[in-house]
Amino acid sequence: MLQELETLAERINQNPSVIEGWWAVYQFDVSGEQGGTYQVQFNNNHVQVTEGKPNQSQCTLQLSDSNFKKLLQKQLNPTTALMLGKIKIKGDIALALRLQSLFA
Repeated sequence: MLQELETLAERINQNPSVIEGWWAVYQFDVSGEQGGTYQVQFNNNHVQVTEGKPNQSQCTLQLSDSNFKKLLQKQLNPTTALMLGKIKIKGDIALALRLQSLFA
């Protein structure tokens, strides 16, 4: 999962205009065999991915490893997943909605 997040971060860092002015730390609590805790920090038009919880997150998303993989591969609509309980959000919901634009 970490590698998929790092690949996404690399693509975003190559075209940082999509995250201009975005300052936030997201945490993904992923359950399952390939699960773990990952943080994605948007700061100064740059994305950084870390494993664990080195920073305080403003928005935490909880989901299974299979749903996380589908989300990263754009095979899972975030809004639908939230409504079906496949993703749970803790913290700032507005930040979660903003994150959806990266998965669209």
